[in-house]
Amino acid sequence: MFALTASVLRRGALRYRDSQCTMATIVSGNKTSQQVKERLKKEVAEMKTQFPGFRPGLVVLQVGDRDDSNLYISMKLKAAAEIGINANHIRLPETATEDEVLQSIVAVNENPAVHGLIVQLPLDSIGPINTEKVTNAVAPEKDVDGLTSINAGKLSRGDLGNCFIPCTPNGCMELISQTGVSVMGKNAVVIGRSKIVGAPMHDLLLWNHATVTTCHSKTLDLAEHVGRADILVVGAGRAEMVKGEWVKEGAVVIDCGISHIPDRSKASGKRVVGDVHYSSAKERAGYITPVPGGVGPMTVAMLMKNTVESAKRFLQTYTPGKWNIVFTKKKPQEPQPSDAAISHSCQSKPVGQLAREVGLFSEEVEPYSRSRAKIRLDVLKRMKKQPDGKYVVVTGITSTPLGEGKRTTALGLAQAFGALLNINAFACVQEPSPGSCFGARGVAVGGGYSQIIPLEEASLQPSGQNELISAASRVVMDTIKAHAHYETKLSDKALFDLLVPLKEGQRSVSPAQLSRLKKLGIEKSDPLTFTGTEIRRFVRLDIDPETTADSDSLENEIMAILSLSSSEEEMQQRLAKIVVATNKSGYPVTTEDLNVSGPLAMLLKDALKPVLMQTVEGTPVFLHTSPLVDIAQGSPSILADKMALKMVGSKGFVVTESGHGANIGLEKFFNIKCRYSGLQPDVVVMVATVRTLKMHGGAPPLQAGLPLPKEYSQENLKQLERGCRHLRRQVENAQAFGLPVIVAVNKFSSDTDAELELVCGQARQAGAFDAVKCTNWSKGGAGALALAEAVQRAADLPGRFRFLYDSQIPAADKLRIVAQKMYGAKDIELSPKAKEKLALYTKQGFGNLPVCIAKTHLSLSNDPMMKEEPTNFMLPITDIKANAGAGFLSCLTNSTNTEMDDPMWPCFHGNNLYHDSK
Repeated sequence: MFALTASVLRRGALRYRDSQCTMATIVSGNKTSQQVKERLKKEVAEMKTQFPGFRPGLVVLQVGDRDDSNLYISMKLKAAAEIGINANHIRLPETATEDEVLQSIVAVNENPAVHGLIVQLPLDSIGPINTEKVTNAVAPEKDVDGLTSINAGKLSRGDLGNCFIPCTPNGCMELISQTGVSVMGKNAVVIGRSKIVGAPMHDLLLWNHATVTTCHSKTLDLAEHVGRADILVVGAGRAEMVKGEWVKEGAVVIDCGISHIPDRSKASGKRVVGDVHYSSAKERAGYITPVPGGVGPMTVAMLMKNTVESAKRFLQTYTPGKWNIVFTKKKPQEPQPSDAAISHSCQSKPVGQLAREVGLFSEEVEPYSRSRAKIRLDVLKRMKKQPDGKYVVVTGITSTPLGEGKRTTALGLAQAFGALLNINAFACVQEPSPGSCFGARGVAVGGGYSQIIPLEEASLQPSGQNELISAASRVVMDTIKAHAHYETKLSDKALFDLLVPLKEGQRSVSPAQLSRLKKLGIEKSDPLTFTGTEIRRFVRLDIDPETTADSDSLENEIMAILSLSSSEEEMQQRLAKIVVATNKSGYPVTTEDLNVSGPLAMLLKDALKPVLMQTVEGTPVFLHTSPLVDIAQGSPSILADKMALKMVGSKGFVVTESGHGANIGLEKFFNIKCRYSGLQPDVVVMVATVRTLKMHGGAPPLQAGLPLPKEYSQENLKQLERGCRHLRRQVENAQAFGLPVIVAVNKFSSDTDAELELVCGQARQAGAFDAVKCTNWSKGGAGALALAEAVQRAADLPGRFRFLYDSQIPAADKLRIVAQKMYGAKDIELSPKAKEKLALYTKQGFGNLPVCIAKTHLSLSNDPMMKEEPTNFMLPITDIKANAGAGFLSCLTNSTNTEMDDPMWPCFHGNNLYHDSK
């Protein structure tokens, strides 16, 4: 292990002579350590060249503020800077508890930018801390001090190439190598048995083939043992205990000790000595290390060497930005079991393991079951400078009540990227609401071999989001009710005492109240200076009871706010803008006016965290928020998408979804969600099915819970071709935003090859970048491989994303643009009520908000019975609501729902989850 040459001897040893005798060669630790550091500096420079942006990372963790520790740490940080290592010093106060120290260690262990972690000893804490527990908490692969039991165990059994050797013994071996004396076959004596020096020194010498004796304070005839030593290493911590006459002629003496003894000749009154009486020992030894300037500098040099070695080991398995994730290879069964049976047959990874695989730290993960965890928003701050991955949005054609399989396709696409193409991939989908879990489409978390598991946890066990939103809505409604009641019962002064209570002889207004005062034009913050008129204007909301929002509307808007917020601060700002009513003068009354926006933000803080789960194949998924696409933007949260885009890295893919067809969900995704998120998608995937295109071509309408009409199981290419006019229109709708469109034809068992080829051909003729058949429901990621490859090619095209309209144009013009370009309408028709509302909201300053048209998802028009590609119709706008907090105008149409008059037959009948698992 230690190569010994004459040239090394000449470089590393300084020989001193006098006229009488040959004295020991002094082995300089200063010079040798400098040589080591120069070599390491070159190695680090080579790493940076080979891996641009990479630097070995070192962290020194200190508890307390001891002067001697500070000195040692400064030496380590200085050496790291010389070599090019990125070193950081974490100092915890002396009041730090053991748990706090362990938490800090875990955080560093999980940080891939850190390759070495040193816990500076002793731990200067006023409370009890188990040093052994703390040192063993350091990850063995980052234990560059070599102090963990795992590294010590590997050293003791001779596994030198797979462990970190403690720095002082390692430095001693380096100094021995400088002498040119071979260790093999020599008698070596080690004085001291500490875990830091003596014990590992014994193991090192032994596994380098010396015959080793360890001595200590209880050893008899110590001088006799020393006298037999060809190599003597002393680390007992006792000043000058080894006398020169004990030393064997020509021996190699390595002195690890450092002590202070009185010396009147020194200004300080003391001098530094080692464990060996230097002046007498150098007359007998062949080689000897001085104190200071011997082993000490080598300890720091070996620490740097271990850090660089750790970085090298990291790079051996490191691919920039690539996750170390394990995917599950699931072999599809025939006939295919139910979704529940497939879910029960899959063993999901513990969510903590999944989080580590995708680069999350423990402190960022809040598990609340074995398979689910909420992810803290701190991830975005940590990854702020990391580039985003590619952004893919999955939409569909105008669907039947049975759906197209958009979510199943989205999950299958993410699985194909991850498990088959070895690309970081994340899926982001909406969190199911209880109603969707029992709808005709199933459990709302995908299906077959492209679903989220465990099925019951994803679909039926709430994460608390909907409950918190309901609670927030009740708080607002109760506050409105209380205001209305007490404004009729109390005087202005009594109301003022309720709103701005006297506390310890003083009154103060809250931030929300201060904002209300500014809105009223009252530039005061001291309640004692308010005039009677100002008090009245401040305390009386004068709500028009006819304009009060209902709880359902509030819940829908709060859900939309959660989905559109990029931070806690933004969420609070949006919550403060919710219009809950209009006062009798025609001005909006907000939650901020009610002084409840702060409590709402506190209540909803936890609901802002995305939920991490996984697919059948182990691909990560975020489930977060479920705004209804009928009256909101209908897509997963901005936070989930942003977090996933940072986590996958520049070469990864995030697959998100938009609700309903491209004319509704995709339009809102772009014009509302992307406008507020600032994110620009790279590719649109449009899901289509043969059965739905047959419906648009004239086949009888499909109804949930009823058998498929025979027309859907018979090949009819002419009917299918007529239906493809609708597909052409939806492709054009998606292309209106400037992005490449790929049509994913979700294959059903009744589809023929001719039908599938016809749809793919029609899609390409319509201008789609590509069209591919997908079988991910029955084959998992393998069934979406062709789709993933097509998306990968399309994502390399230069982006030309654009919005459909400028938000600053009048609201009526925005409505007209959406109706004409997305639905094919001739024009819009505003009812008198809608005109009145539009004028009011424009006056109130909401005219520049994006528009969100609420209409049926079963047709391009507002009539669900009109299939294919209706044109030349008028789109009636019957009412408009300002969702000022969410940031859009919700515009209602006169949509008829003849097709949906019959209640939907729920999917759980005949589909008992637990029965399927038996």
